[in-house]
Amino acid sequence: MAGDSQPVFQADAYSDPIVIRICGRASFQNSAPLSTFFQEKVEQGPPRFVLDFADCTGMDSTFLGIIAGAAMETRRIDGGYLALMRLGERNLELVRNLGLHRLAKVDSGDMDSKVDADAASTKPLDGEAAVTRQVLIQAHENLAGINEENQEKFQDIVEYLKSRSKGSEA
Repeated sequence: MAGDSQPVFQADAYSDPIVIRICGRASFQNSAPLSTFFQEKVEQGPPRFVLDFADCTGMDSTFLGIIAGAAMETRRIDGGYLALMRLGERNLELVRNLGLHRLAKVDSGDMDSKVDADAASTKPLDGEAAVTRQVLIQAHENLAGINEENQEKFQDIVEYLKSRSKGSEA
């Protein structure tokens, strides 16, 4: 139970680029504060993010969809970007299989000299822990929008979540 209390996302919100450490498993159960953080920082102007995956033990589709959405948003703003560094073999495979490497910069080993993620003064992200159904839908729509293969992979989950949303409104 002690492991559950450890922060999963830590950010140096005042650095440029903003360094975010992903610690432990990133999933739908803990991604809401990160989603909110991205939205707030994108609104503040040219968003530049570096996500450090050195301590990330795994990722699910909701988390990857939130990353995809943030990457799409940053690309639309002049001077904005989202970069992924120290992914590790399995996480890099997930990123490539879903096509996220087309939306975000993926460290090929030269980013460490420009960004010292270990020196970043990160603090746990605060915020509501629960991911809303709308965030789940948007995250999976983001992934489905990357390419046709993802459309096939995620269309059923998007339709299911949307049908559950309609049912809960009644």
